[in-house]
Amino acid sequence: LKSKNELHVFHGSITQQLNQISETELELKSKKDSRFEIENELSMLSDLAIAFGRGGVQALLIEAAIPRLEDETNVLLSRMTDGRMVLQLHTQRERRSSKADDPIETLEVTISDEIGTRPYEMFSGGERFRVDLALRIALSKLLAWRSGAQLPTLFIDEGFGTQDAEGRDKIVDVIKAIEDQFQRILVITHMEEIQEAFPVRIEVSRKLGSGSTFVIT
Repeated sequence: LKSKNELHVFHGSITQQLNQISETELELKSKKDSRFEIENELSMLSDLAIAFGRGGVQALLIEAAIPRLEDETNVLLSRMTDGRMVLQLHTQRERRSSKADDPIETLEVTISDEIGTRPYEMFSGGERFRVDLALRIALSKLLAWRSGAQLPTLFIDEGFGTQDAEGRDKIVDVIKAIEDQFQRILVITHMEEIQEAFPVRIEVSRKLGSGSTFVIT
């Protein structure tokens, strides 16, 4: 039989081991809780990375905005071309290689007219100017609408030289048709027939050696 002292020492050793086990269990539980929190945070960050990645919220916003942008553009483009041209925006296209199934993210512009549907680059400079103007105005209106603010000023800088007389008249008609949607529209041009289409003009003249002067008429 072990002596009383030996039993006391053995009891103390067992008690110490039990205490160490309890401390280890508490530490293990704490680390498990920390791991659980880290896994939850990692899962949340992964979801955020997807949500704010190329295929997430921004893609959804673009997909939601594209139809409205197309509609606004085509309303203006139709007036400029007597309904002859219709614009389409494409945000995806198929890959040429069959190895990958996912489409390529892109932004391509195609326009349909009486000849057929062709890429933007296949149209003449005058036709592209009309598309550019309609698209710029529509994009400005869309951005103003999304921000909940008015778009006070629209600048249209040159480009009228690419149009024939009928084309210029239609563009002027479109500008006048949308003037109530802006506080002011500033058209910059050197063409007298365009200048004469608007009642208020700022005529800028440059004089050699004395800078430039302007007159409001």
